[in-house]
Amino acid sequence: MSAIGPYLYILPALLLVSIMLLLPVFFTLGISFTKWDLLSDPQWVGFAQYQKVFQSSKFLTSLGNTLLWTVGTMLFPVLLGLLLAVALERVPGERIYKFMIYLPRVLALTVLGVIWNSIYARDGLLNEALRLIGLEDLARSWLLMPPVNTFAMIGTFTWGITGINMILFLVGLQTISKEIVEAAKIEGASEWKIFTRIKLPLLGPITTIVVTMSVIGSFTTFDLVWVMTKGGPYGSSETLAVSMFNESFNLFHVGTGAAIAIVLSLCTLGFSILYLRTVFKRERAREQTS
Repeated sequence: MSAIGPYLYILPALLLVSIMLLLPVFFTLGISFTKWDLLSDPQWVGFAQYQKVFQSSKFLTSLGNTLLWTVGTMLFPVLLGLLLAVALERVPGERIYKFMIYLPRVLALTVLGVIWNSIYARDGLLNEALRLIGLEDLARSWLLMPPVNTFAMIGTFTWGITGINMILFLVGLQTISKEIVEAAKIEGASEWKIFTRIKLPLLGPITTIVVTMSVIGSFTTFDLVWVMTKGGPYGSSETLAVSMFNESFNLFHVGTGAAIAIVLSLCTLGFSILYLRTVFKRERAREQTS
């Protein structure tokens, strides 16, 4: 009994993960090989659903938008969070700025979508500001023009998520020994060299966490897109998550929606594994040279 005792403690967690995660995954995988409308019995069609998905122009548009989201959310929220963390590290009264930058993260993405919907509207704050400074020619319906609508939503996402990235990078900066930085200054290193040669490499573990979170978040973006454009106009701003929802619950093509879900999961898993392997190889090479 003592030999299996430790395993009994983790048994509830394993059961919970199996029921809430693994079973839905296998169920979705099985449904992806069928034709099902939620009313009649599922009909086995094999890989026909995947063939249908990859031959669909709407799927290719959704995939392109999802990749655009991935690049945008890695470039803007991550880079901006890092720069703000470094800038606020020594700014007097930084707590006020941290609070102001982090505040949008308290709101749900659906709430942010509603707020920025009104800002991007034809008679919204952004167009009124452009007219006020004499740039009325730039005023437009921001959420009705692809790919401008996707960039507008990425901007909204950046505004909402940068704060948490900044906090994570600030935590990483606080773990860096001040003696190392002071020694570099005594040796005559510039602020740029201290940042690129000392701080940035030591922020590697935090950067890995932030980038991985951003990648997973960008691939699974649904609520913000649904609130702001519902994937429109004419599916031009759909992401894979939105396409999956539309196929499954609006068009009742549950098999097709399940196939998109599997493709989405594989994309997320593959991208995350590729990034983590690159990071680990870089760290291993750095340890061998040091």
